[in-house]
Amino acid sequence: MLAVGPLLRELIIAYTRGEDHDSDERARLRAVLLDQLRASPQQPLHLPTPTSPLLRTLCDILQADPGDGRTLAELGREVGASDRTLSRLFRSGLGMTFPQWRTQLRLHHALVLLTERTPVTTVAHQCGWSSASAFIDVFRRTFGHTPGSHPTD
Repeated sequence: MLAVGPLLRELIIAYTRGEDHDSDERARLRAVLLDQLRASPQQPLHLPTPTSPLLRTLCDILQADPGDGRTLAELGREVGASDRTLSRLFRSGLGMTFPQWRTQLRLHHALVLLTERTPVTTVAHQCGWSSASAFIDVFRRTFGHTPGSHPTD
């Protein structure tokens, strides 16, 4: 995920609206766009998509309700697999542990809610954190700023 500032946003819009694909102006615009993309800070959020049908079913359940607080064992009973099997699938198929994946999912959902101007406390509870302060702490450690100061445009 990249942080897209106002300049980069406008460059993307201008470049994708361009009609004359072979013009010198478009080539210069592309060069500036690529420079800005390279300089744009990456946001530390990555939510890989599972390929395993079993894992995809479990992930779909949590994507439908990121605040679902069930343990991996409880979710495993619902999808018909042990927590050990699911743990192995998370590591091998997604390159992260279940808690890491769930935190990334919750942060992703939180960003969507914050963009919709949902209050921080509401976001925290809808995304499964036990308190707003716990959510703020995880958010700050991940993104380097608090959710209240997160850009919404």
